Amino acid sequence: MKTFKKGEQITEGKAKIMYATDDPEVLWVHSKDQATALNGKKKVAIANKGYYTNHISSLLFNYLNGQGVPTHFISLESDTDVVVKRLKMIPLEVVVRNFASGHFVTRFAVKNMMKLDPPVQEFYYKSDELDDPMINNSQILALKIVDEDQIKFIQAQALKINEDLKALFNRIKIDLVDIKFEFGITSDGKLILGDELSPDNMRLVDQATGKSLDKDVFRKETGNLIDGYAVVLNRLKQELGE
Repeated sequence: MKTFKKGEQITEGKAKIMYATDDPEVLWVHSKDQATALNGKKKVAIANKGYYTNHISSLLFNYLNGQGVPTHFISLESDTDVVVKRLKMIPLEVVVRNFASGHFVTRFAVKNMMKLDPPVQEFYYKSDELDDPMINNSQILALKIVDEDQIKFIQAQALKINEDLKALFNRIKIDLVDIKFEFGITSDGKLILGDELSPDNMRLVDQATGKSLDKDVFRKETGNLIDGYAVVLNRLKQELGE
């Protein structure tokens, strides 16, 4: 397997630091020991958080690559670092909801954890300044964020990935409540899954106890964030033979 050399820092976000590598089409990504909520308004340092998000995300991307899903993930480099394909990220968040939770509960006055059949898909315009407003297909087209074929591709991919991950989590006795995806375009024009896949951007509930195993614990201050992340990582390792 090809190795990559970490280069100059490119940018730093709420949860990750991006670096160049000796390959212009590859980025080095470091996961920070930091939890954020409310689009970064709430920010706390949490020891070892980067270890858990990095390892969980790597396992899930590897799993999806094995399911034939094109992703940006290349390899795990260390406990807190990965290398990925460089993408031009699309400023959209795609949320797929299998159960009612969070804003969906308050917006539609439904019972928390009500099963949603079929799964609900929602688009949000990625902008911290605007608090990531919900956006519909016609608005996406009018703003020329992506075209109609790309919208259809993103929606189809998001549903497939959701089903793949929902089945995996069900095998380890965890309900995938909802999940946020981000997509980007490679230098040769391919639209693929990017960002990360961890309890930072999905809701996970233990089927036996009903306890949250995701960032809701941090948002609502209901316990130790790392406890839930550790449960997720350990079960995934056992299931995937890592």
